[in-house]
Amino acid sequence: MLLNNCCNKVLDFKVLRSGLKKLKVAEMTSELQEIAITEERPLLPGQADSKEAELAAQILLDQGKEHTIETPHGDIHVTLHGTVNTRRPAILTYHDVGLESKSCFSTLFNFEEMQEIVKNFTVIHIDAPGQEEEAATYPAGYQYPSMEQLAQMIPSVLQYFNFRSVIAMGVGAGAYVLSKFALDSPDTVEGLVLINIDPDARGWMDWAAQKLTTLTSSFTEQILGHLFSQEELSTNTEVQRQRERLSKSTNLPNVELFWKTYNSRRDLNIDRNSPLKCPVMLVVGDQAPHEEAVVECNSRLDPTTTSFLKMADGGGLPQITQPSKLTEAFKYFIQGMGYMASSCMTRLSRSRTASLSSSYSIDGSRSRSRTLSQSSQGGQMPPSPTQTMEVSC
Repeated sequence: MLLNNCCNKVLDFKVLRSGLKKLKVAEMTSELQEIAITEERPLLPGQADSKEAELAAQILLDQGKEHTIETPHGDIHVTLHGTVNTRRPAILTYHDVGLESKSCFSTLFNFEEMQEIVKNFTVIHIDAPGQEEEAATYPAGYQYPSMEQLAQMIPSVLQYFNFRSVIAMGVGAGAYVLSKFALDSPDTVEGLVLINIDPDARGWMDWAAQKLTTLTSSFTEQILGHLFSQEELSTNTEVQRQRERLSKSTNLPNVELFWKTYNSRRDLNIDRNSPLKCPVMLVVGDQAPHEEAVVECNSRLDPTTTSFLKMADGGGLPQITQPSKLTEAFKYFIQGMGYMASSCMTRLSRSRTASLSSSYSIDGSRSRSRTLSQSSQGGQMPPSPTQTMEVSC
């Protein structure tokens, strides 16, 4: 009996001790849970709030990542926007003389409606040698690359980022360089947007006029005369902005080297027997100084793969003064190559969208050429006997 009582007391003691342990663990767990809920960890030194970090990342993305790339003809400055996505072509840009990538394309690629395109493609802006902001001035006697050599630099850029193909957009001298690149590397260029393209070498009359202008005008005024028409020089507020930018530039000697190279260009020899192999969209304003050259270029290209966008009330820099119209046309152009098929058109009417879309076949080749003549009046004009369509915007 005594033994049984002892055993029961021992068992009761063990049960009591076990219960106390469980209670103690429960209390500790509760305390730990309370601590886990209420504890505030201080930020590490230099650690930003998540929203501030997102904002900083967006600012960095907007500014782009700058690279200096070595090529067979010297180093070249390149700015990349977005993440590298080699599953589709990059959008590659090349600026005109007197401009650089930021002043030439920032207005267009920062435009609100352009963001639908930008978020789907990597954008690569190329600055011609020595043309980027705050570029060091080349020493006296420096041999600036020829227009052909400028085109030969582009494969090094694509190899650096591992891109196999591009949709290229160029203005003036940049349009010439990209056209030359497309002729040399037809499998690399899926599409060309050429603004103010002049594919011909300067003739004797042009040479004489240039010599006279050199004697009577400053270099800045020569560049402005290249970028703008005479009407714009007297009335356009954009002219004054560009004049101020050029007057503050620290690398005008480099710009002058690029200018001399462009004026020494050769004929591209583009015609229907030796055409550009990719879809082409030609763009010019009806008041631009290069209107006649672009119209002449359009007459030489294959009408089944060429679009002609002529902007009413448009001057020499449509990518700056009319980004909305150019964005809409560029969106059509990309859709015609089979990209962004679900994208919605925001400014042109549905009837015009259907008419323009019917110009393309499903595989990206177009059934006929079209001229897009944008004006301030609405409506759609009927196709001409040559099956060229004019569209008013």
